[in-house]
Amino acid sequence: MTNTASRVSAFAALHRARPGFVMPNAWDAGSALVLASAGFPAIATTSAGIAFSLGKQDYAVSDARLGVSREEMFLRMREIADAVALPVNGDLEAGFGDAPEAVAATVRLAIEAGLAGGNLEDKRPGAGLYDEALAVERIAAAREAIDAQGSAFVLTARTDALQSPSEDALAACIRRANRFREAGADCLFAPGASDVPTVRRLVREIAGPLNVVMGLGTAEGNARELLAAGVQRISLGGSIARAALGFVRRAAEELRDRGTIGFAAGQIGHGELNELFASGRGLDTSTP
Repeated sequence: MTNTASRVSAFAALHRARPGFVMPNAWDAGSALVLASAGFPAIATTSAGIAFSLGKQDYAVSDARLGVSREEMFLRMREIADAVALPVNGDLEAGFGDAPEAVAATVRLAIEAGLAGGNLEDKRPGAGLYDEALAVERIAAAREAIDAQGSAFVLTARTDALQSPSEDALAACIRRANRFREAGADCLFAPGASDVPTVRRLVREIAGPLNVVMGLGTAEGNARELLAAGVQRISLGGSIARAALGFVRRAAEELRDRGTIGFAAGQIGHGELNELFASGRGLDTSTP
């Protein structure tokens, strides 16, 4: 079994094992290696973190020049997958195209890039949810592409129904997630679910492993409580990347306003990073 195949197999197994697992999100090779060294069983990419690291926008793109292309996103995701030995789940956004054929092409690229799985969203940036029938077709096309490759790539269908204006957003979320499961999704992702009672209902009524995201506009929540409630997978989205940029801004303001560098007290040592980045890639860390 190749290294990529073994990582895909291990990632699929994580979605069957109890309890569930935490999967933090990286935005470049360095952040991926740091997260991997903390002992998580898998990591994910974050489209927001990648966009912000490129000095570009995520979702609310005000100018086409500030959007991240599929090529740019895959270049970074491949770098992340190549950097670590862990399974990597890719943020495939809305599949980089509306048509099922576009989604299938993106999934094939994800498999070729060495990703162990990927999320597909059911909304257009700035245009709301896809028509439900089309959204189901898109997941079915992704499933067909995966099966045609003979891969165990873990397909996650994300529904943003909870974040869309609706009198019964929760019911819509459950219905869409179950239809996506029937269409071939291995895991269902419902951003916007954070309180334990809501999560328990989703776990009870969605017929498949559930992913919830922490850090979506809040610093509240506890991963252990969510896992105890039956969540299979917890991701962090762009929260770690945004927190890192927040630290950079606070450091800059301290230096500008006070001339001090107290922020440097929390840095990882130069030598430690050198060793971490070598050992994390399975390379010899001894000095020649």
